[in-house]
Amino acid sequence: MSETLERWGSRRAFILAVTGAAVGLGNIWRFPYMTGENGGAAFLLLYVAFVMVLGLPIMMAEILVGRAGRRGPMQSLAHLARHAGVSPHWRWLGLFGAITVFFILSFYSVVSGWSIEYLIESVNGNFSGRTPAEIGASFEAFLADPLRMTFNHTLFMLLTMSVVAAGISGGLERLNNLLMPLLYILLVVLAGYAVTTDGFGTAMTWLFAPDLDAITLSVVLNAMGHAFFTLAVGACALMAYGAYMPDHQSLPRAVMAVAVLDITVALLAGIAIFSVVFSQGMDPGEGPGLMFVTLPIAFSDLPGGSLWLGVFFLLLLLATWTSSINLAEPMVAIFTDAGLKRGKATALIGTLVWMVGLLSVFSFSTLSEVTWVAGMNFFELVTTVPPEIFLPIGGLLIAIFAAWVMPASEAMRALDAGPGGFRLWRGVVRYVSIPLLVIVLLSALW
Repeated sequence: MSETLERWGSRRAFILAVTGAAVGLGNIWRFPYMTGENGGAAFLLLYVAFVMVLGLPIMMAEILVGRAGRRGPMQSLAHLARHAGVSPHWRWLGLFGAITVFFILSFYSVVSGWSIEYLIESVNGNFSGRTPAEIGASFEAFLADPLRMTFNHTLFMLLTMSVVAAGISGGLERLNNLLMPLLYILLVVLAGYAVTTDGFGTAMTWLFAPDLDAITLSVVLNAMGHAFFTLAVGACALMAYGAYMPDHQSLPRAVMAVAVLDITVALLAGIAIFSVVFSQGMDPGEGPGLMFVTLPIAFSDLPGGSLWLGVFFLLLLLATWTSSINLAEPMVAIFTDAGLKRGKATALIGTLVWMVGLLSVFSFSTLSEVTWVAGMNFFELVTTVPPEIFLPIGGLLIAIFAAWVMPASEAMRALDAGPGGFRLWRGVVRYVSIPLLVIVLLSALW
């Protein structure tokens, strides 16, 4: 298979695309509740540190494989493996990544459907004047309604796949250029609103004044795992984007820009969320329900609460939309590289992901008592195994391939950081990032 002829239209487009893939539920849903459960500033400090020494080097590894191969993930891995004189079976890592992304996108679409529901509910003012018990019961009733859940899941998949079908320049690049700046504008507006709340000072202290005594082994492991998860590495999705990367763009600089943008989203979301939570005297450690139960309760009693809650769920919807289209692209790329037309490949992938997503939809109603592995229903299984086990396995194999297997000359050219920068990157990946990733994987399995 020959090199792909498609390229991102500019360096900025590439950075926005990779940021769009990284920014999503991990930043706006998972980061706040993980921070709440793990002691605030101590977790934040560790998270930023592990982004730098674990997430970024492996993100560079994944992108440079795609950039060096200039093909889809499977073809790039096979091509570079042949050049290195090793087995072309490395290409199956690309298929493993696609399977991982497939299952992640199936539940991603379902949870993103929740944000559609809550955006509509917020705009209509349906949370105002309701008691916490009523708001909690409303969420449970929504989850138990398979028709509403299926409708929102279907709508989100149509939104996602319609963009992917339009291609790189006409679909992904155009939407990223529009929505990513809008996402940051909404975040800044929400953070500005947070400044006016009574809980802003408490939130800032809780987020940025670490209590080192709060750092435990569990907090360290959780920070490592989240730093890896939030950058969307390990599923070969970014490998596909590396194939479209413009020539003569410094990969370390681009990835550093992505990391800054990714962390900024998490911080601004945390400031907005915890300012409201502390204003109402609520517990920040509410877990996964922080987004869909705690926040509506907190906003419901604030002046203009319905408006600001609507802005928040619009922000969440935009973040998950950009992330989902960027996750779907590598799966479509596998079929287009095999000769299938983009429209047909998109329809096929979208339909299959939608069908598997129905198992998550019904996990809250008719299939709630059906367990698959370790007593988990399908939604619990798919939100645990692919992100917490498959992604670290994929990331570990990608890092090994990029730093130990593929020809050093090709890796150095794709990194575009000079001989000194290449030696530094390879040393960090080999002797810091890979051991840390082994710890992440073992802790997830344990």
